Amino acid sequence: MIAVLDTGGIPRRRLRGALAVLSTCGLLLTAACATAVPPRPASAAGRAVDPAAGVPPELRRYYEQRLDWKACQDVPGFQCATVTVPLDYARPEAGDITLTAARLRATGDAAARVGSLQVNPGGPGESAVDYLVAAVGTFSPAMRTAYDLVAVDQRGVRYSTPVDCETDTPATPMGFGLRVSDGAAEIADSFEAFEELADACEKQDGDLLPHLGTPDAARDMDVVRALLGDERLHFLGYSYGTYLGATYAELFPSRVGRMVLDGAIDPALDGYRENLDSTAGYQLAWESFAADCAARPDCPVGHSVAEAGRVLDGLVDKLDAGPLRQGKDITVTGEDLLTAVITALRGASWEELRTMLRQALAGDTAELQQFAGADEDTSGNATDALLAVDCLSSTLGARFSGAEAEAALPAFLRASPQFGASLATFLVLCTRWPVPATQAPHPISAPGAAPILVVGTIRDPATPYPWAQSLARQLDSGRLLTYDGDGHTAYHRGSPCIDDAVDRYLIHGELPAPGTVCG
Repeated sequence: MIAVLDTGGIPRRRLRGALAVLSTCGLLLTAACATAVPPRPASAAGRAVDPAAGVPPELRRYYEQRLDWKACQDVPGFQCATVTVPLDYARPEAGDITLTAARLRATGDAAARVGSLQVNPGGPGESAVDYLVAAVGTFSPAMRTAYDLVAVDQRGVRYSTPVDCETDTPATPMGFGLRVSDGAAEIADSFEAFEELADACEKQDGDLLPHLGTPDAARDMDVVRALLGDERLHFLGYSYGTYLGATYAELFPSRVGRMVLDGAIDPALDGYRENLDSTAGYQLAWESFAADCAARPDCPVGHSVAEAGRVLDGLVDKLDAGPLRQGKDITVTGEDLLTAVITALRGASWEELRTMLRQALAGDTAELQQFAGADEDTSGNATDALLAVDCLSSTLGARFSGAEAEAALPAFLRASPQFGASLATFLVLCTRWPVPATQAPHPISAPGAAPILVVGTIRDPATPYPWAQSLARQLDSGRLLTYDGDGHTAYHRGSPCIDDAVDRYLIHGELPAPGTVCG
């Protein structure tokens, strides 16, 4: 999920629910072990290479630490590790933090092996370790032959040194479920709740917060690259992971190996434009779903896009006015419905979305609860980590005052009659964050980097297709691969054309032809 638009200005229980369904998995990994530097690799000419070449002397000890991979607890086949990195790369003497990594070794022999592939699922705040453990079965046998698959929870996230604000926001309704008539009041409530969360984060983890930005995470990736014995970084990043990958390419262009950025964020846009574009993206996704549904005789929301919008609005209003009580402790509101719809649109889960809407109209919320995250795991720290990372980047976290956010409501409503009022509350997400943004919006060109494959989905709601087009143009070595489809990201989403093109590049270094469009 990206970045700022993956959660919205919603209370912590809703934030957790939204975040839980953004990741591919919610699987727990209960061990973080220590790691052994693999044998130093040899170049194609047979001479030894130094993965830590060019590292400043004050950082050399991090690049040369000795680690010892051990079996992960309760996760067969995976090895786990802890990696030590500096809290502050500018002042390594300020202390260290730890990262947790997991890997699954390649099935091929040395001749077939390309290297290690670091995988980041996005978020920010989602556990890469949990993701890889759950998603490893989606990788083709050829990929499993060629690569050690590696996931590292970035600094601040779950199994690595985590940010933990140790608080809960009040149960004030806000964000999803925001109605136009009381938009100013809802933004004020959001502002107050996020201010409380920011204060708690500063109190609990104030020393850590300034060092959780994307450039720091990219530097961590380079340390891990060296410890894995790779001269260059091979990387697969989704959503926010594309921003992380592009930042790495900007910092270390000569160390870029085979890099795939799927569901791209445009680093040249500011937080306001990112929010507004993504709001329009969700409207496009809803209308794409509604048009498909309208052509079906059993469509639960009518037989035109306009009628579908009216039915959804009416159902949200009805649930806001009289929430449904399902079971002992579950109350379902219009807020929950919009959360569930947005989640379904991200996954292009149209059949499930039709079922959910049909059930909700009949007073049954079983499917809705699944999408809204009623049973989500709450043991992670995805909410705190998302805020901590987003708010250090003015690309990801806008900092509007309440009055400025209220003034922006008409633009958001024009972008999306169904979701605009709700998503406008993102604008105050970072307003009172205690650490100023340290990464300004700017184009990333990464001159000298190896070819970077950017994958964009034409009707991606969370990271709209124009962002992928823009990033591919910005990168000196960018190549755009287009998926003419729906949902957020494209690789392993059911298109053999996309999967084959990405695999060919990662395994053989063969880029798809310019202008390639897959269905």
